[in-house]
Amino acid sequence: MAQILQVEDVSKKFASRLAVNQLTLSISSGEIVGFLGPNGAGKTTAMRMICGFFPPSSGRILIDGVDIQQEPTTAKKMIGYLPETVSLYGDMRVVEYLNFVAAVKGVGFLSRAKAVKEKIEQCGLGDVSKRLIGRLSKGFKQRVGLAQALLGDPKLLVLDEPTSGLDPKQISDIRALIHGLKKDRAVLFSTHILPEVSMLCSRVVMLDQGRVLASGTVEELEAHLSEDFQIQVTILGRSKTTEAVHVLQGIEGLKDIHFVVAESEQVVLTCRAPAQLEFRNVITERLSKQGISVIEIKREQLTLEEIFLRLLK
Repeated sequence: MAQILQVEDVSKKFASRLAVNQLTLSISSGEIVGFLGPNGAGKTTAMRMICGFFPPSSGRILIDGVDIQQEPTTAKKMIGYLPETVSLYGDMRVVEYLNFVAAVKGVGFLSRAKAVKEKIEQCGLGDVSKRLIGRLSKGFKQRVGLAQALLGDPKLLVLDEPTSGLDPKQISDIRALIHGLKKDRAVLFSTHILPEVSMLCSRVVMLDQGRVLASGTVEELEAHLSEDFQIQVTILGRSKTTEAVHVLQGIEGLKDIHFVVAESEQVVLTCRAPAQLEFRNVITERLSKQGISVIEIKREQLTLEEIFLRLLK
């Protein structure tokens, strides 16, 4: 996949305060990358630089290979931006507003009506397209914001806290909509809601005080943090519990072996193992040799919240 966004060693300083410190990241077409961090981490500042609202103090930003400082008009045509607080014209109807945005973005007159209709359908605005924006719920206003960001078919979509302040149903709807947007573009998605990142994003970039704490998939971040991880082993047969514990104790590298719970004839045991080693095949083989039936062996992952809190320490 082609790289759509390249941020190269970008910093931003306001007077004596360093808001973003040597940020480097890239996003390819088809990816949703989560921008994660506490309030004041520098996420919004970084996103505004990426969208060309103000220049970086140092470093450069490329949109599909175009330097946004050198060729701002060309680069900005490839960006769709949804700010945390969506500024909409409440006295305009949805379809009127989107036609206005399409004109501002340079969508041709002959293709404008078709483009607006497509975005209305894509964002689920068909039933409210002729209503005044000021009378819409926050969830529908957010959909209008997404629709305006999508006009012009940008290669990069930048979403700043798109589910902030929504109710659970609206959040679910917006998440589903965002998930479907990655097909033909790169998406940079900012949030402080940790489960949201796990649900939507292929990679995570964690920021704190303007600098990158870590980046990668959730699994990569967990492996980076953990010297060992927990394994859960489910076997069949209560009478085999003591024997299974002895077998696990005989496998070099396993530690903290405990009996957890028994449900009917299924018994759950837990142990810890070094992160760099794979024990599933060894455990299965050793238990099977003793006539112990293995139902499941699974690794318990750290949650994104646990990873983030450990990184902040």
